[in-house]
Amino acid sequence: MAEIISLSYDVPGDDFTRAGEASSNMKKLLKKLGVSQEAIRRAAIAMYEGEINMVIHANGGVIDVKVDEDKIIMVLKDTGPGIPDIELAMTEGYSTAPDNVRTLGFGAGMGLPNMKKYTDEMTVDSTVGVGTTVTMVVNL
Repeated sequence: MAEIISLSYDVPGDDFTRAGEASSNMKKLLKKLGVSQEAIRRAAIAMYEGEINMVIHANGGVIDVKVDEDKIIMVLKDTGPGIPDIELAMTEGYSTAPDNVRTLGFGAGMGLPNMKKYTDEMTVDSTVGVGTTVTMVVNL
């Protein structure tokens, strides 16, 4: 697996029926590449949480994934409202999800904390009114 694999996924906004497609597709590809089950599990959970956040808060976005011999890099970019207080948003249980999203079983305030928990590196760059870019790395 010396060569770098690059994938790009469009995440539609406000479409919970398609949320999870990108992480599911990535998971299948990683299995075909022979990536360890543990790394696949961690990357898929982190990316799924990011996808859901993009659907709930940012009207969708784009996820770019790069896989090389020693890591999986996932870059989630949106043009949503941005995150005013990243530290607060990283707090378990803190959520700005509207009630209609919560009634669907989402918006429990575990998205960003779980993304951080299941990755080896994570950075969040956000500008209010411009959007957010989350970069996550899972080491192989």
